[in-house]
Amino acid sequence: MPPHDHHTSPPSHDHGGHGHGHGHAHGHDHGHGHSHGFATGTRAFAIATLINLAYTALEAGYGFWTDSLALLSDALHNFGDVLGLSMAWAAASMARRAPTERHTYGWRRATLLSPLGNALLLVGFSGALGWEALRRFSSPPEIPAMPIIVVASIGIAINLGAAWLMRDGHGGHSHSHDLNRRGAFLHLIGDAAVSLAAVLAGLGMLWFDWRWLDPATALLVAVVVALTATRLLRDAFEAAMDAVPRHVDQNEVQAWLAGQPGVHAVHHLHIWSLGAGEIALTAHLVRPATDDHDAFLDTVVHGLDARFGINHPTLQIEHGRACEHDRHDRAPHGAVAHD
Repeated sequence: MPPHDHHTSPPSHDHGGHGHGHGHAHGHDHGHGHSHGFATGTRAFAIATLINLAYTALEAGYGFWTDSLALLSDALHNFGDVLGLSMAWAAASMARRAPTERHTYGWRRATLLSPLGNALLLVGFSGALGWEALRRFSSPPEIPAMPIIVVASIGIAINLGAAWLMRDGHGGHSHSHDLNRRGAFLHLIGDAAVSLAAVLAGLGMLWFDWRWLDPATALLVAVVVALTATRLLRDAFEAAMDAVPRHVDQNEVQAWLAGQPGVHAVHHLHIWSLGAGEIALTAHLVRPATDDHDAFLDTVVHGLDARFGINHPTLQIEHGRACEHDRHDRAPHGAVAHD
């Protein structure tokens, strides 16, 4: 791993007559291969989107031909996922933009906004599907079962293949906590499960003439979509509100920082997602020792990445406990209340 680029402020500032030493460490690992990761991710979104668009058109055509609500509902669900994948594709493309003087983090947070829109689309589709399914239960139409079985079987193969393209993790932290890719992956797995349900419904109609299986399958689709949307909406909202990522234990991070050599106290600790697999941290460390300042920063920055996946830390070093510049009214987030 290449060395991190640390920027250290002048050793001391005067705060109302109190002299305090402050060191600011910004850990940026330029060797993570973000460019290659984004290019690969964008290509995966593009392939998955185009494949699903073609399949959605095929499924909708057969759904209208057979008057099957199961196929039409699955096609509508897939169309919603095509829109969601398109939004995720656009977000992944925006995330590749280089930082500017105004957008100093670049556009990577676009990957946090895309799942919000994606989840809202799914909520709307699930309501429409559920309503139509309930309306059809009273008089389900006669529907040819074999086209449902064949088309839905194709859907299983297509969605599992697209999900494989969007799968998480090739080692490290590059994609394993990317909410944008995770949302797309969950959608595609859900689509495969729904297509499997449609195959089973087709078999039931073929063997037992159970017509009610068509609206029942559509209702199942609505429930699956609603559950998927609820979880994704929760996670996307938390990320957009700069919540600590769920896989990171802030108390554990604070304890780890406090246990580093020479650290007397840790405060003003904040952890949040920057999107596209990047996690940021800011913290103030009270550490009187200065003889190993750069080596200490290197060790902590590398440790945060290796242990917690935090790859964008900013550490402020204070040499004494009298520093209170973050405890006045203009810095209301210095103390953290427990949820």
